[in-house]
Order: sequence, then C-alpha cells, then structure tokens
Amino acid sequence: MTTNPAILHLLLTSRLSVTAMNWLTTALDRIAADHTTIRALFPTVGRHCGREGLLGAPDAHETSELHRWSVDDAARTLMLAALPLSRAELGTEVAALYRYGDAAEKRGVLRGLGSLDSTEELDERALPLVHDGLRTNDTRIITAAMAAYGARRLDQAAYRQGVLKCVFLGIPLSDIDGLDARGDAELVRMLTDYARERRAAGRDVPADVWRVVDPNELSRET
Repeated sequence: MTTNPAILHLLLTSRLSVTAMNWLTTALDRIAADHTTIRALFPTVGRHCGREGLLGAPDAHETSELHRWSVDDAARTLMLAALPLSRAELGTEVAALYRYGDAAEKRGVLRGLGSLDSTEELDERALPLVHDGLRTNDTRIITAAMAAYGARRLDQAAYRQGVLKCVFLGIPLSDIDGLDARGDAELVRMLTDYARERRAAGRDVPADVWRVVDPNELSRET
C-alpha cells in the first residue's frame, strides 16, 4: 500500500519537536526550489529529526504498515516527494541518493519509491535499486525493498524470491506488501516445500507461513 505524503507529514508534525519540524519544513522548501540541495540534506535527516519509530514504541499487535517506519524514513520520503523533477531526471537523482547513501538512506529511498510511483513518474526506472536491496542481508533494507514500489514493479519470479528471502531471514510475511494480490500457486508451492523441509529437520515453521500454506499439504507426497 502506497503511503500518502500528507499522512506522513501529519504524523511527523505530532512526533517531531518544533525545532526538528522547522528544520524539515525549511529543507523541503529548499529542495522544491533547487533539487540539488537534497544531496546535502538527505544524509543529515537522522541527526535533525531522530531515528525512532514513526508510531512510537514498537507494538507486536500493530497492523498498520507504518509500524515499520521510522521518523527518518518518513522525512526522507517527504524530501523525495518534494523533488521538482520527473521521469528520467527523477530516476537519476533517486538512484544517486541510493547509491551514495548509508543503510538508513538506502532504506529511506526504498520506502519513498512508493509515493513517487503513485503518479507513474518513475515507472520501472528504480527497479535496479529494489534488486540491489534484495541482494543485501540487511533485514530493514530488504523489508523496504518489498514495500509498495517493489510489490508493484517486481516481476512475478523476483517477487516470489523476495518473499522467500524474507521468510529465510525471519522477516514476517505481514511486513511484505502485496502478498494477498501477488501470491500465486507457485509461491504457495515454494512456501509449502520450505515448511515441509523445516518440519523434516525438526525445526519450527514460522507462524505466519500458515497464512499461505495449508498444513494438510505437508503430509502429501511431493
């Protein structure tokens, strides 16, 4: 699900100090006036706005996708949305922010892609960033790669592999965007094989795998 920048702005207004919110407002104005200013501002978001959860302390029962977001994720998404660029220029700028960013900046870019893609400005231009994120072993980057943009733009085979990697690394299926819409028979088969192998090895199957896998299938011949 794509997150509306207006909702992020409202949440940040309630979460950030007056000083931090003033800094962010000024930063957004500067980016809107001159897109190149984002290159210096993007890396400093955590220092000025903080890195705590956007919705406060983590809650194991929280179902909103925003429970996975930090305040710096949200602030960076607003910065990306403020860029006065389109299509190829937008894709080039976003790719550079990702390429030269640290883990938090890469995650912020991946989270922000969904909002940028809501107007079809990016199309598939940022897909290489998603593929790069999925090659890492950083669970927060992988989760961000499987957010709205990745769920919408990855081809079916790549989406399935992304889901499997999340399961292998212990990322809850509830943290993956698009599973209800994009889950298909082949993904069910792959997850069933995974669950069967775990059972055969005497290991627990992650509870949320049963959201996709029918336990009765595990006893059937392969």
